[in-house]
Amino acid sequence: MKVPSVMNRERLLERFLRYVRIDTTAVEDAGVYPSSPGQLELGRLLVDELQAMGIQDASQDEHGIVLATLPENIEADAPAVAFNAHLDTSPETTGKNVQPQVIRNYPGGDIVLPGNAEQVIRISENPELADLIGATIVTTDGTTLLGGDDKAGLAVIMELTQHLLEHPEISHGRVRLLFTCDEEIGHGVDHVDLEKLAAQVCYTLDGSGAGVIDVETFSADLAVVTLRGVNIHPAIAHGRMINALRAAGEFLAALPREQAPETTSERQGFLHPYAMEGGVEQASIRIILRDFKTAALAEQAKLLTTLAAQVEKSFPGLRVDVEVTKQYRNLVEGLRLEPRAVGLAEQAHQRLGVVAQFTSIRGGTDGSQLTERGLPTPNLAVGQHCFHSPREWVCLEEMQQAGQMLVELVQLWAAAKR
Repeated sequence: MKVPSVMNRERLLERFLRYVRIDTTAVEDAGVYPSSPGQLELGRLLVDELQAMGIQDASQDEHGIVLATLPENIEADAPAVAFNAHLDTSPETTGKNVQPQVIRNYPGGDIVLPGNAEQVIRISENPELADLIGATIVTTDGTTLLGGDDKAGLAVIMELTQHLLEHPEISHGRVRLLFTCDEEIGHGVDHVDLEKLAAQVCYTLDGSGAGVIDVETFSADLAVVTLRGVNIHPAIAHGRMINALRAAGEFLAALPREQAPETTSERQGFLHPYAMEGGVEQASIRIILRDFKTAALAEQAKLLTTLAAQVEKSFPGLRVDVEVTKQYRNLVEGLRLEPRAVGLAEQAHQRLGVVAQFTSIRGGTDGSQLTERGLPTPNLAVGQHCFHSPREWVCLEEMQQAGQMLVELVQLWAAAKR
């Protein structure tokens, strides 16, 4: 068996460290797309790097989306394969002034982060660290997130491109690169033109750990609960004030604790209030609805409207509106239409001596919406851990393994037929 060429690990690390230092935090309700200027900045950098590699068509459109093509180096009419990662990072923890810490030859044990000693990456919460003694671990200083979600994916795809250009002996069909914006706030593929992308299959590089293929995701909706009260000076408020904040507190207290993310696991869905703002006159609560069964989202929305009516009765004169918008849907059904998407990914792992794990993730990716729109898009592991948190970390060796797996994957698709 031919020994595969080895991806440049140090260059992969340099890419990742360069990308995470750019603040690409997504901003909800920003009124512009993409929602933060850093996403445009990072996209421009990626285009510059791709063009420097010799990728002539690398471009960033008016929506910040980056598209590029690595032309096929075979004569066979193989399916075109796309690889996707997103430019933005979660708004749940700031991505401004990220100070990455590189721990080489990880010795084991808990990792105390230097910028905030109260932030500790604990073995008890990250048991996978026990298998990574001697590996290279990248963390933050504890004051920001890291951005491995999904700059680890960006770095791996970019390094894959460079690697394939440097090794023309590796057979591959047409490879399309797709870097999207605002995935973290549910708008990653709003402006993706699938006809322009012109791929038969796609893979998101946006997964945790190593050797994992995500073949099922949550279905997801977003609910915005708006409570409208009456404000007046508290000195004359008797019988006249209707405090929207107090009503919001009652609404939150009425949400069933057994349906919270912190009390559910495996295939259980949840209702998760994650942001509230406002004052006496008006307050709003943002709640994400999640379940593997799409039909269950309607039941969750019905529960919210029932609670809204109860709170209105408790606060006469209060008006509570519940607006639910669709976010993404479970990708499992769409993947069945193109079984090679998962099957060849499994074979690529096998070529590296890795037994792939098939998982159902309690979240979603751009692949959820791409699959729903007709482009089968499983999600692949890329070394992310504890994402959206100041305790986020990545493993360089897992990132490199993800890249090596993609090298095998493009060769398998090169031998496939349309």
